[in-house]
Amino acid sequence: MKIENRNYAFTRTFVEELSRCGLKHVCICPGSRSTPLTIAFAENPSIQSWIHLDERSAGFFALGMAKALGEPVALVCTSGTAAANFLPATVEAFFTGIPLIILTGDRPPELWGWGANQTINQVGIYGSHVKESTTMPVPEITLELLSFVRAQACRTFGVATSNPSGPIHVNFPFREPLEPVRVDSDFPKDIEQSIDEAWTGRQNAKPFFAISTSTDVVKESEVLELFDELDQIPEGIIVCGPQPSQDLGKKIVELGKRFKYPILADPLSQIRTQQESINDDTMIVDCYDLFLRDPVISESLSPKVILRFGGFPTSKSLGQFLEKHSNAKQIVIHGEQQWIDPIHAGSQVFHINPSKFCGQLTDPMLLTDDLILREIRPRVFLADWARINRKTQAVIRDQLDECEEMFEGKLFSELQKMLPDGLSLFVGNSMPIRDMDTYFPSTDKTIQIFGNRGASGIDGIVSTALGVASVTEKLVVVLGDISFYHDLNGLLAAKEYQIDATIIVLNNDGGGIFSFLPQKEKAEGVFERYFGTPHGLNFQNAAKFYGLGYKQTETWEEFRSALSKDIKRKGTTIIEIPGNRESNLQLHQTLAKRILSNLRT
Repeated sequence: MKIENRNYAFTRTFVEELSRCGLKHVCICPGSRSTPLTIAFAENPSIQSWIHLDERSAGFFALGMAKALGEPVALVCTSGTAAANFLPATVEAFFTGIPLIILTGDRPPELWGWGANQTINQVGIYGSHVKESTTMPVPEITLELLSFVRAQACRTFGVATSNPSGPIHVNFPFREPLEPVRVDSDFPKDIEQSIDEAWTGRQNAKPFFAISTSTDVVKESEVLELFDELDQIPEGIIVCGPQPSQDLGKKIVELGKRFKYPILADPLSQIRTQQESINDDTMIVDCYDLFLRDPVISESLSPKVILRFGGFPTSKSLGQFLEKHSNAKQIVIHGEQQWIDPIHAGSQVFHINPSKFCGQLTDPMLLTDDLILREIRPRVFLADWARINRKTQAVIRDQLDECEEMFEGKLFSELQKMLPDGLSLFVGNSMPIRDMDTYFPSTDKTIQIFGNRGASGIDGIVSTALGVASVTEKLVVVLGDISFYHDLNGLLAAKEYQIDATIIVLNNDGGGIFSFLPQKEKAEGVFERYFGTPHGLNFQNAAKFYGLGYKQTETWEEFRSALSKDIKRKGTTIIEIPGNRESNLQLHQTLAKRILSNLRT
């Protein structure tokens, strides 16, 4: 292993060990103090480097890549506020269990607190939003320290990936020289030969850190007790909020079949889109956001037991429904040591692998003959949910077919029809994810759906989506104009890496979601300036600036033509759909009233 000086003894050792643990990708931002880390990664053939000029965009790009791959991605930046710009993506990674390895270059301790240029307190800078934060010692070349560096690299990878997965921060204080020049005085006598011998002996050895995964399961006695209890309660539902695993989605479907419970599937649950056809035995409920707004319908569907998987659901009406039925037995199943229960209604919480939980409750090998042979009665409760969901689907379909305006909600009905099997979809926060919840029906196509619902911010959407697209097939992205404006810098990655993506921007000239909130009426005098925030921007020049394709569509015919052509093309194109916030609000309200009125007849 090549070592020029004490800084490169640390960084080459650390990077080599990360590579041996399985790290394949790193996003690097330019800077001086991080030079030893940058060069160690740049010269490692096993790790692909992705260069980003903007730290905030880099953080979200790495987040998207790690989200799509299901494996760690590293981040590198220099000292000072550069490190602070990784915070938004770190927060999102923490709340969605995405393994980011954040490596920050720093000034040495003798400069901390003395007014040195580009020097801030980077120790624990990400606070409680990382699983672990470590500041390395200032580099020295000793076998003991290099052994520690290897162990720390393994620990970093292991902690990031072990249950619950998430971001981890390692801070590297470097003294000069930062460049890879030979400094003979850094090497004690005969140390280089000892290092080479130690490294040669480790190349075929396993990494120091035994990477752990969750193997917890429910006790067999508890499984039998829970199975027996659920089997005797026909009035049960399964709620699956945002979660990334299509395999877990399939297991939840099997659980629904076992107990004949309807499955209320969030658009990010990976259950609305699946390869197998959805049949009557597997009732996927996808119109709950509308019909649960009706108090009579909602009351008629009151459950006695609720099984909850994934994050808290996007739908406000479903959240209120769960809160209203806090007296029902609510069983929360989550694979991470976090409490996903903002309504504080959980009767029983399982911090275990959700797939194993479903497998135990559906595996006949774990059940007694008595329970296996017991006939599961036809469930009238499931039929009630299925009936109202089908009726709602039909009414929504009729109303959208009649709607010729460029209604933002209809976009998702169009996407459900047009997107080919195997393609991925990324949905922005604010109104897009809510409209998708209401207007994107279930399909037998396999479409993986991504979003940032950990902290649900509008920042970094472009970069996260492009990070996903960098390691997947063609990606379609839907986001609002403020989200798009917020992360225009992220578009550079599309140009630099020739990423294949179609970015659909719903441009209603401001913060459309605020029109649906009480501020619209209660703060009328200041609403438009402080909440509506019109900007008057058209994004054609942004596309031109980054060398991307662009198309503005003002009719559904134009949109369908543009999308069908673009998803077959290479590169990134922006499709902009202009709109009006006030008319969009009225359309939402009018359609909802019509749909609910038809449901009552």
